[in-house]
Amino acid sequence: MAPASLADVGTSAAASVGVPGYHDVLGIGEVQHVVICLIDGLGWRSLIEFGGQAPALIAMGGSSMHTVFPTTTPTALASLGTGQLPGTHGLVGATFFLPETQSVLAPLRWKQDPLPAMVQPETTIFERVAHHGVQMLTVAPAKYEFSGLTAAALRGGDYRVAEDTAQRVAELRAAVSGAGRSFTYVYWFELDRIGHKHGVGSQAWLSGLGRVNDLVAKLAEQLPPSSAMIVTSDHGMINCDPTGHISIERHRELSGDLVLIAGEPRARHLYVQPNCADAVATRWSQFLGARAKVFTRDQIIDSGWLGPMDPELVDRIGDVVCVGQGTTMLTSLVDARSCALLGQHGALTPAELEIPGLIIRT
Repeated sequence: MAPASLADVGTSAAASVGVPGYHDVLGIGEVQHVVICLIDGLGWRSLIEFGGQAPALIAMGGSSMHTVFPTTTPTALASLGTGQLPGTHGLVGATFFLPETQSVLAPLRWKQDPLPAMVQPETTIFERVAHHGVQMLTVAPAKYEFSGLTAAALRGGDYRVAEDTAQRVAELRAAVSGAGRSFTYVYWFELDRIGHKHGVGSQAWLSGLGRVNDLVAKLAEQLPPSSAMIVTSDHGMINCDPTGHISIERHRELSGDLVLIAGEPRARHLYVQPNCADAVATRWSQFLGARAKVFTRDQIIDSGWLGPMDPELVDRIGDVVCVGQGTTMLTSLVDARSCALLGQHGALTPAELEIPGLIIRT
């Protein structure tokens, strides 16, 4: 049986507090208060390898689960927030072509143009939770409150600004102190930033993991009886040194016939000249060999990695999709700053794909 997916986390949490129409795939059980604590960038394999820095997480019950493809924050958060896979919610990459605006959308830098509800119109889990009379709270930094990604993927309920551990703990304490049911989403972004800059397993990253442990332990202390907390992530991460970099623009075999380059270094969406997709895919595959897997749009849809495909969203996917193998990165001038980072994700190695699915019940 396939492991649970990040798309099952929000739906299972909603089911656990009695919201109809959802199934408790994770087996949380019926509770009064449920919490999702999402640690950006914490892969399951990294947690197991460096678990000495996170005893509170290691002590929790649960196991690994899979995030979605591409293994990147916008795609993953949209699956968490909607309970749908990318082929349905339409946030198909770190950046991707949006036919409605004839431009490339970068969800992590998205404000309110284009309108988030136009890009992702599916009703979110958070909206349904709030509509059903359960107290729905998002606890996260101020800079994300009015972002396009939040509005598209995680809209619904109330947003409580929290910049540090103490503020997050205080907001959760308040959320679970009432007599009614509650669903609280707590987001922690720091570990991902550290991993990108310094690498997984670096001293800075280990210190960051220690702060994650402190957060989780203190959140758990706030849980009254009949509560559950799920600790998970949006993706894992691997270290990619420059020996695995392949510049798209420097190789004619790769740059020919391209119109737009999107995605990220480990999972590229390539938009090409008309009627050139097969030729580009063949050329890229021959040039890259075992360093990457190359697919046409039809092949990536047929692979099932994006889940059921809404026909209206098909053109958001690259004509050609290239997924790095090992530590290969397809670098480009369009996102040179991202390409210079040590920690990377987006592809399908176990370290990127497998995330924690930890559950504590009281």
